[in-house]
Amino acid sequence: MRVEDIDPPREQSGSTKQILDALEIYGFEWDGPVTYQSASRRSHAEAVESLLQRGLAYPCGCSRRKLADMPHGSLGVIYPGTCRTGCTESDIAIRVRTDDNVMAFEDRLQGPQSQRLESESGDFVILRKDDLIAYQLAVVVDDNLQAITDVVRGIDLMDSTPRQLWLQRLLDYPTPNYAHIPVATNAIKQKLSKSHGAGAISLDRSAETLVAALQVLGQHPANDLDGASQADIWRWAQSNWNIDVLTQISEIPVGHIPLANTGKYVPNSP
Repeated sequence: MRVEDIDPPREQSGSTKQILDALEIYGFEWDGPVTYQSASRRSHAEAVESLLQRGLAYPCGCSRRKLADMPHGSLGVIYPGTCRTGCTESDIAIRVRTDDNVMAFEDRLQGPQSQRLESESGDFVILRKDDLIAYQLAVVVDDNLQAITDVVRGIDLMDSTPRQLWLQRLLDYPTPNYAHIPVATNAIKQKLSKSHGAGAISLDRSAETLVAALQVLGQHPANDLDGASQADIWRWAQSNWNIDVLTQISEIPVGHIPLANTGKYVPNSP
C-alpha cells in the first residue's frame, strides 16, 4: 500500500486516513507497512540528478505565459524543447529530453498502444519550479523501488504510460506489465469523481457494495452472495475473478453503487 503524497498544496487534511480506513472497512489487505511516496524524496532527487548529469534532462525557465502560447495536444502543452540549448532564468523546472521514435507497449486489456513523445507531448517536467517532484518521475522511481511487476489502473492514465516507459528506459529500470481498466462514468460519460459531484461509497454497507461492484465489473456474482459476509464475497471474487471481460472497454456506466450512509444509490446523472 503506497500513499502518493508528493503534492502537499493539493492534499486535503485527513484524506489519507479516510482512504486507509475505507480500504480496511472493505477488507482490503496489504503485504507490509503502508509506505509514503514523500519518503522516497532522496531517490527521486538522485534520479533527476542522474538524468541531468547524462544530458538527458535540462533546466527550463519558460513562464506560464510562454507555455500558454505553445502548441497544445490531448496531453496539454507540446513542449518544443525551447530551453534544450540553455536557459538563463533562475526560476526553473527540470524537463526530460524526448525523441520522436514510437514508444509502444501491449496493454493487457486495451491491446497495442503507441505514442511519439516528442511530437505528441514534448519534453516533459520531472521536477517542478516549486521544487516538487513530478508524478511521472515519482511513480517510476517508486515502482522500481518496490519491485512492482504489474500495474492495474484506470484507462484515464493510459496517456501517461509512454512517458513512464521512457523514464524506465533512461533510468535502466525494468518495465512492469500494464492493464488499464475502464473508468466508471455517469449518464453523460463523465468519470465518477468529486469534481463531477459523485457521492462517496457507503462505509456501513460494504458487503452489498462489493457485490454491486462485481456486477458492474461484469463478474456475475453468484446469487447466494446476496446477504453473504464480506469474507465470503472476497473468497468468491478471488476464485472467480476474470479481468478479461473488461477487454477493449474504456468506460462503464454506473447506476447502482450504494452511497454513503443512505439507502439511495449513485444516480445515473451528473
